[in-house]
Amino acid sequence: MKKLTYVSLFSSAGVGCYGFKMEGFDCIATNELLARRLDIQRYNDKCKYQSGYILGDILSDDTVNKILAQINFWKENEAIEDVTALIATPPCQGMSVANHKKRDECKRNSLVVSSISLIKTVRPRFFILENVKAFLHTICTDSDGLNKPIEEAIDVNLSREYNIARKILNFKNYGSDSSRTRTLVIGVRKDLAISPETLYPEYRTERTLREVIGDLPSLKIMGEISPDDIYHSFRQYAPEMRRWIELLHEGQSAFENADPSRLPHYYREGERVYTKNGNADKYTRQYWDKVAPCVHTRNDILASQGTVHPVDDRVFSIRELMRMMTIPETFRWSPYSLSELNALDLSDKEKYLAQNDTTIRQSIGEAVPTEIFRQIAHKIKAIESK
Repeated sequence: MKKLTYVSLFSSAGVGCYGFKMEGFDCIATNELLARRLDIQRYNDKCKYQSGYILGDILSDDTVNKILAQINFWKENEAIEDVTALIATPPCQGMSVANHKKRDECKRNSLVVSSISLIKTVRPRFFILENVKAFLHTICTDSDGLNKPIEEAIDVNLSREYNIARKILNFKNYGSDSSRTRTLVIGVRKDLAISPETLYPEYRTERTLREVIGDLPSLKIMGEISPDDIYHSFRQYAPEMRRWIELLHEGQSAFENADPSRLPHYYREGERVYTKNGNADKYTRQYWDKVAPCVHTRNDILASQGTVHPVDDRVFSIRELMRMMTIPETFRWSPYSLSELNALDLSDKEKYLAQNDTTIRQSIGEAVPTEIFRQIAHKIKAIESK
């Protein structure tokens, strides 16, 4: 069987593409802008060679050249003919405009255009693009200098060589354990004579929040850390805020409290100012027997969307979020094993969480659910093994 390889762009902490590692793919190169997130990928031994961890902006020629050099290194030293898969999840600014602080205009959604350009250069056997629901209709400035929808830019640059499928899916029905509606574009090089439609994850009935996290112990004391799992803990917040949510039933928002003292508020010059209900799911207790809400980057605060536990007066723990996003327990957030972290004394556990909680939570909120990419990797592996 030929070696299975992949290149991952905008990989963050590598949560999504960990699914390719689970299926036995070798990571040739993984590119991320923030060092602390690239370090998490190192903890998970994503790349065979240290030179595969490429820190930098994909808009930089230096970064692109490092990726291409790493691919050439694998061709020369690992006897591969092609990159099996290229994965890209580029940030997409739907409202991006000219940057007037510079005297030249910033190209719209240039990160997307750079991803397309790299696919065109590398010619992987398969490519996967994942992004928000409105991704394909968002305007970009293509490499020809013309503004066009991203879908058109993909077709203009890649459709001669690739069969391309595109779907908008709620991942809750395709392997994820939380609601997450995303655009998934899959391309297969035409010489392979395979329909990209066959590579999409399989439909399944969504699981309820109770089914996903209901077996985890309840946490009632603020700051409590489960002795068996450092990642299952009660994240602390201002104690007076507990009154806002402690009487809520499933589906109720703190803005429904009859007692004014239990309504979300803050103080300005000594006077109480009531918080406006800007988000529909703000300070709202979630349902046990419905699918888990979409996991956002600000999953650390009560004021964000879909963060309040169905019973406990807290936001979801890291472990609960990992389950919602189908991140396996084998995934490491530090160089230390789970058993080593659990063996720390309480003060060291608290210190570790204080230093790492935000990075972990943001990485989860920005990720593709691991199971989504694992299924695609599994299907590619089946094709490549024939």
